[in-house]
Amino acid sequence: MSTETATYAPQPGSAPWRHKVLAHTRMEFRLLIRNGEQLLLALVIPLGLLLLLGATGLGNRLPLGEGRPIDDAVPRVLALAVLSSSFTSLAIATGFERRYGVIKRLGASPLSRGGLLAGKIGAVLIVQVIQFAVLIGTGFALGWKPVGGATAVVGVVLTVLCGTAAFASLGLLMAGVLRAEATLAAANLLYLLLLAGGAVMTPVDEYPEAMQGVVRLLPSAALASGLSNSTVEGIIPWAAALSLALWAGVLGYLVSRTFRWD
Repeated sequence: MSTETATYAPQPGSAPWRHKVLAHTRMEFRLLIRNGEQLLLALVIPLGLLLLLGATGLGNRLPLGEGRPIDDAVPRVLALAVLSSSFTSLAIATGFERRYGVIKRLGASPLSRGGLLAGKIGAVLIVQVIQFAVLIGTGFALGWKPVGGATAVVGVVLTVLCGTAAFASLGLLMAGVLRAEATLAAANLLYLLLLAGGAVMTPVDEYPEAMQGVVRLLPSAALASGLSNSTVEGIIPWAAALSLALWAGVLGYLVSRTFRWD
């Protein structure tokens, strides 16, 4: 009786790029959902603000837009949620990962800077699916009536993808060059500045005329106006998406050139 001898033929080498990114995305998502402070910033604050605007009548006294207060409030709170998860939470978490040596160990793996960026953005997108499910459900419960149907959905998805890429790149740029404590302070300060003066909760037209030209250039203004145009006017906000894509391209390039693993 003859037997065939199997030949072991190892194939050393790195896994395909998409497999590495998916594995890193899963790890990043598990880390995000274990961090209570980040979940507070990403979900509880936007949800509390939406309830405050929609259920207490506060939205009637604030310059949210020209339509029904709840219709103007929901897309702007969604923009705040994107800003919270893709920028502030990501910047702070990554800054402390560098401090504790987590990023340095990832640098010894086959994961490139681009793979690190893609994995972190992927995890943020998963968190945003949860954010949007909760916030949109709450919005409908408060009487939100978006318009545009499928066109509005395409506009929201396009704006969120471009906005997430832009703000995640900004967060990683900050976390990749600053110390953890400086990143914590700078990310929170910039978050508050954009919330107050970045046209997140207030349309650009409500700002003093001398400021409007500068405010329109901010990615926060493009994100909020894009989401508002999608659900209030029922259009695809190509200009806002292009602005965010340009921000994402420039900031992503800077991340790829300057991000330090330790």
